Amino acid sequence: MNLPVTDDDTPASDVPTSRMLSWAKNSTIYRLERRMMTEKQLFDAIAKKAKSKFEDISSAQVKALAEYAVKFAYDQKALDDVAFAAISTRTAMRNGKSKRVIAQKLSLKGVATETVQSAVQDADDLVAAVIFARKRGFGPFRRGDLDEKRKAKELSAFARNGFGFEIGRRVFEMDAEEADEVLYPDRPLS
Repeated sequence: MNLPVTDDDTPASDVPTSRMLSWAKNSTIYRLERRMMTEKQLFDAIAKKAKSKFEDISSAQVKALAEYAVKFAYDQKALDDVAFAAISTRTAMRNGKSKRVIAQKLSLKGVATETVQSAVQDADDLVAAVIFARKRGFGPFRRGDLDEKRKAKELSAFARNGFGFEIGRRVFEMDAEEADEVLYPDRPLS
């Protein structure tokens, strides 16, 4: 077995030192106390920081530290991609994001495809599109006059944000009362 050689001709071990492992544990706690992360995000963050923190660290040690951090987080029940996906989906829906946009962002964060599909399965694009329209002042929330330029702008904004043509057109053509029924289905009619 050929071990990498450092500048001072001493072989660098592929096994992290106890100091490195202690740092990885503390760094994991620090990161996860501040925000939820996916397994991939934690792995990448620890690996990146370890490269800058420790001089002469081998790539095998970096990988071992990142894997140790992920295992430690799972052991502490502080890492859960399923919960991360579910929470992110609910938050994004409340902010007017489409299923397509949510799925893309979760995939970019390293969440498994099956987990992403499960998380966005019950998301309602119509509700999200109405919220999007409310935020942007489109459709039933429009304050100005509708001309061809504004119509094209509104419909293309729905498409750019991942909503299908049918949903975009439906919200575009709603009146304020219909929008309220979509947003607040359990509210009694006055």
